[in-house]
Amino acid sequence: MADAFRCALPKEYYRQFIERDVRPDGRELGEFRPTVLNIGSISTAEGSAIVKLGNTSVICGVKAELAEPKAETPQEGYLVPNVELSALCSSQFRPGPPGEQAQVLSQLMVNIIKNFHSVPLEDLCVVAGKLVWVLYIDLICLDYGGNLIDACVLALTAALKNTALPSISVEEETQKINADITKHNMLQLACTPISASFAIFDNTILLVDPTSEEEALSTGTVTVVTDGEKIFEMDKSGGSQITSEQRQMCFRRAFQRHREGIKLIEDTMSSVDR
Repeated sequence: MADAFRCALPKEYYRQFIERDVRPDGRELGEFRPTVLNIGSISTAEGSAIVKLGNTSVICGVKAELAEPKAETPQEGYLVPNVELSALCSSQFRPGPPGEQAQVLSQLMVNIIKNFHSVPLEDLCVVAGKLVWVLYIDLICLDYGGNLIDACVLALTAALKNTALPSISVEEETQKINADITKHNMLQLACTPISASFAIFDNTILLVDPTSEEEALSTGTVTVVTDGEKIFEMDKSGGSQITSEQRQMCFRRAFQRHREGIKLIEDTMSSVDR
């Protein structure tokens, strides 16, 4: 009977739970799903991370290549993020070129990197005006269960913290490039952005870390990204408005999630080092 009720009247089914400040999966309204992180498991990448957030799984790989710098920024390297949402991870995605959601997520990753200056691009310069590092960042959704943004941002930050670049030297006279693959320089991040996303239910109630079902029933979404010190509200979509008090609650939860995310990254990297 419960499954039939959920299928026939999903919103009413959810209301029965939310009136008791709980969700069908047993979580409180402000509770994230269990998060599992694996770092450095892709041997062919300079940096990598796999994030499992509930039933959502995302893998991020960072591949570094040497190239000429852009004409307008001769002393800076650059990053090329790309998000792939294949039909294998969910029936709602279609085969073929990147769809709208994948393009939006790719741009979101670009905005996060630019707005937080998380990667000092001048650190990617090998020879000013001649040679820089280009970091190709591929984010691939393996399984979609809702809240792709938070899973992608956590995977991105963890993979960048895991990124090690080969030691490069250039001979002055011959301009010969020498790469020492036995020595690596860890990429130093200026900050570590983490996001917290919310679904707006019935125009008034905020559900943190929404499942795909909760996203489908939502009347709007909010995503807040923070580096632990400053707030950058990336997205507010849908027609529902939130109050000033709810906005402050989102900010507080985002800061708390940042502490949780950074601790998870540090603990995982420590276990890998051992």
